Amino acid sequence: MKRFIQIAMIIVALLLIETSSVFAQATFETGKLGVSIGTYGRIRFYTPDLNGTKQMERISILVGASQDAVFDYQNDVDAEVTPYLVTNPQNSDFEIYGEFNNSYSSNPPDVLEKLSVMGWSNGSYLLLKFTVVNREQNTIDAKIGLDIIPILDGEYGYDTVSYDGTNNLFRSHRGGTNIGYKLLSNPLTSLVFFEWYDGYEVDASYWGWLNHNSIDQSYVSNTADGPVIIPSQDAIALSNGQSVTIYYAVAVGSNESEMLANMQAAQQKYSSITVVADKQPLPTSFSLDQNYPNPFNPSTKISYQLPQSGFVTLKVYNAIGKEVATLVNEEKSAGRYEINFDAAGLTSGVYFYKITTNNFTQTNKMLLIK
Repeated sequence: MKRFIQIAMIIVALLLIETSSVFAQATFETGKLGVSIGTYGRIRFYTPDLNGTKQMERISILVGASQDAVFDYQNDVDAEVTPYLVTNPQNSDFEIYGEFNNSYSSNPPDVLEKLSVMGWSNGSYLLLKFTVVNREQNTIDAKIGLDIIPILDGEYGYDTVSYDGTNNLFRSHRGGTNIGYKLLSNPLTSLVFFEWYDGYEVDASYWGWLNHNSIDQSYVSNTADGPVIIPSQDAIALSNGQSVTIYYAVAVGSNESEMLANMQAAQQKYSSITVVADKQPLPTSFSLDQNYPNPFNPSTKISYQLPQSGFVTLKVYNAIGKEVATLVNEEKSAGRYEINFDAAGLTSGVYFYKITTNNFTQTNKMLLIK
């Protein structure tokens, strides 16, 4: 009887773990794809719905700054804004949004990942939008890519990955099932395939793959582990608070032709979204926005905009006017910026943050409550 109770308790515990993992996701179904985003930004999808066949184990972002500083899902990511299903999305029929930082490891690079996964009714394709914000005090040359682990038709291994230079995409395929991937916002400059192995998620290895700087043409998996795919683009210099947005398309088909048709549909959606975005002009005036959230504990976001380049200082002062933090102190290009202020080492109370640039100065008040 005692043994039976122990076994029953183990089964209940496993069910609770499984249930919690289900609820720690944001999901949507297009009618052709079921999409799931985990608490820490892991992208999965299934056909034809969430109860169907898993086709993707994980898509996640990589942001490399040096050989020993690569932001990745396995080692670094923590949730800053837990993924949620967007109500009435502006650019798609379905959208999941989340934000992720490096608080799990606190290892460099200190970046913020903003993720949007967009889908359309009866569409067998997705748009993945990644915005990377540099929170390091210094400029980083961000080498940005993806870490992709397919699981075609619910089975790992013995599949092929190949590059299609004519259509500027790469695809996973086994039998008739095809998953295509395409970097839409920048030229693809590096593409690496290798067989999955336990513990491959190491900064130095990721850095090498991100800087492969050539396009592998084809790879055939010959084990039940299956391939890992690492695409990337040229490095982008990001100063403190500066961001870059990158789009990938993912398309699924029962054969190559169907996948290519779905990829074309994804590209058309991308074009319509970015045409609208490109019409947004540079700021026409200086401004310092109210921090959000406010009150806060222990961190908050501060945004500002510059209509022209110039040397910028952004400092925080306590209630008696003593400087407690310098958030920005460098030359900045025209644009919109967001910076995270962590007040973990400060006491509760009123604080002021002040921006000075060119002939513009503005001071706002914020409240820290612990």
